Amino acid sequence: MQPIHRRLLPSLLLACLPTLGAAQAPLPTRSTFYIAPVIEGLGICVAAQRSEAVRKGTSPTSHCGQAQFDAPRMLNQILDQFEPGGAKGQVQVGYTATIQLLALYDKGKKADEWVLNTQRVDDYLALITKVDRPVVIYLAANHFDTQGPLSAELAKDKRNLLLLANGTPPATAYFGYAVTPFTLQTDEAIPVNRYRFEALRHVAQKVAKLPPAVQKRIIAVTLAGELHHMFPDFENGMGVFDKTSVTDYSPASVAQFKGWLGQKYKTIAAFNQATGFSFASFDAVPVPSKNIRSDTLTSFAEHYDGFAHGSFPVSGWLSAPDGQIDKLELFVDGLRVADVPRGLNRLDVYRAVEEIKTASVGFRYDYAYDKLPVGRHVGQVVAHAGKNRYLVSQFDFNVMARDQSPPPNRPAQFIKSLDKLEKLKGTRAWLDLPRQQQDVYYNPLARDWDLFRASQVHALLAKFHSEAQKAGVSPSLLFSHQIVPQVNSSWNAQLFAVGSTFGSQNPWHDGMNMYGGATNSDWVRGFIAQHQIKDYGVPEFNPQQWKQPGVHLDAMLAQYKGGARFISPYFISVTSDQSTARSAVTNMEIRPDNEAEGSSAFFHAIRDIAAR
Repeated sequence: MQPIHRRLLPSLLLACLPTLGAAQAPLPTRSTFYIAPVIEGLGICVAAQRSEAVRKGTSPTSHCGQAQFDAPRMLNQILDQFEPGGAKGQVQVGYTATIQLLALYDKGKKADEWVLNTQRVDDYLALITKVDRPVVIYLAANHFDTQGPLSAELAKDKRNLLLLANGTPPATAYFGYAVTPFTLQTDEAIPVNRYRFEALRHVAQKVAKLPPAVQKRIIAVTLAGELHHMFPDFENGMGVFDKTSVTDYSPASVAQFKGWLGQKYKTIAAFNQATGFSFASFDAVPVPSKNIRSDTLTSFAEHYDGFAHGSFPVSGWLSAPDGQIDKLELFVDGLRVADVPRGLNRLDVYRAVEEIKTASVGFRYDYAYDKLPVGRHVGQVVAHAGKNRYLVSQFDFNVMARDQSPPPNRPAQFIKSLDKLEKLKGTRAWLDLPRQQQDVYYNPLARDWDLFRASQVHALLAKFHSEAQKAGVSPSLLFSHQIVPQVNSSWNAQLFAVGSTFGSQNPWHDGMNMYGGATNSDWVRGFIAQHQIKDYGVPEFNPQQWKQPGVHLDAMLAQYKGGARFISPYFISVTSDQSTARSAVTNMEIRPDNEAEGSSAFFHAIRDIAAR
């Protein structure tokens, strides 16, 4: 099964019907745009063709059961609902086939032996051969590749896992899905990597040898799934800053970090001069892992939290449905810093406040405080409406000394003549971070630790890309499959450490998952332009909105016009019996009778755009 990767709160019901007239408007000319829904349970249906036990365990009222467990027939029937008669034109409907690499193994005859089930791979590729539709092949191998017995076995060996500072892996699940924090190391001597890359090479070689006519159907191969670092309470902890706990403190990772420092600084003297520390060697440098507010430190270099790298988010949400606000600005100590980006994703606010009709109400600016003098400072978020300025929020924060000595008294500097935002009719706002009197401690080693952690994520993705390409998959097909945490204004992106995996400097095409307001976002468009991203894909896509008509169609048109090669709407289930029982996951099942999360409107919007 393909898990969702978003915060899901209780849903509301769809309050609109699909728009019809807009479907007739002509689209701008461009290369083919592919809509490839994620087909959850596809592997079960493929396995049912060979297994009586799997057939008996699968509902006869599911898509798979109704097609008499004939996977090609079933898949064609589903896709014909959206684009009858096959894929054609500038907008074509295909599908995403998820192949979980670790799930391809069976227990061997010998102890500790696991054998790649090549027949299972052949069955997947036979489906691609028989179904004449565009296909995205998703080679999954991240912390959600936990469906087979091999994953459970590998989880018992700490060599295979990301570890917290206390030497244990983050123990967590995600809306009922098992989460195993597999390592980001690239060493194939580590058991999980040996299996990952053996399966990757085998599948990639098979894909590369498919007949030319079948190869033409493959529009992308997405790699690994969302690769990132992990943290406790994965389901709810994405916005933790004060008491952060991250990976990877495994012995291999710690040794790698000290080598990384040596490569960056060359000498310990240069390191000490740059950081203000006085260590005798790189081996003596600690890994940041303690919080100065609650833990005993042997050196300030050990301090780590969500602000220690030298910046903190000024983030919250602002709703101005009448468009009164022209821009937001951040001022610190009465001086202008920058415009504050708006329109970031806040599905939580959209769900909680009935009168807010869009999820794109977040704002956030990451303010670098590392050059400020120790002491009290004042920040202000200011809204511009025409010629007038309004105070959205004002906050005090304290830049602290390494020894935690009381900050000196500094005269407070701030803009005093500002109207309150409440004077603008219909506007609402809230500042999440920083809290009032936020204390921040800059540790330059914490910044290095985060940069190093990001290099680990990049290195593993680069390894997947390199191995797939060497196995014969065309580089033109290879996409990442990454989360963009910064688009959610309340999240701590440092937890994930994925920043270096995006951009034109990388050899892979960017695959960026988009949910909620991110599916049609000026912020995302700016992110794409800033990183010079072209010919990107969206391996997971769902607007998750229901309060206004046309949202889903507009979101898909935004990706069409923005240059996406494909989007993969999440998700269609082939094994669900379509019961009335709802959950955070089934709310997103795209079908005409599921009103939760706007799913039925999404179903009709896909049909609309495919008909153009």
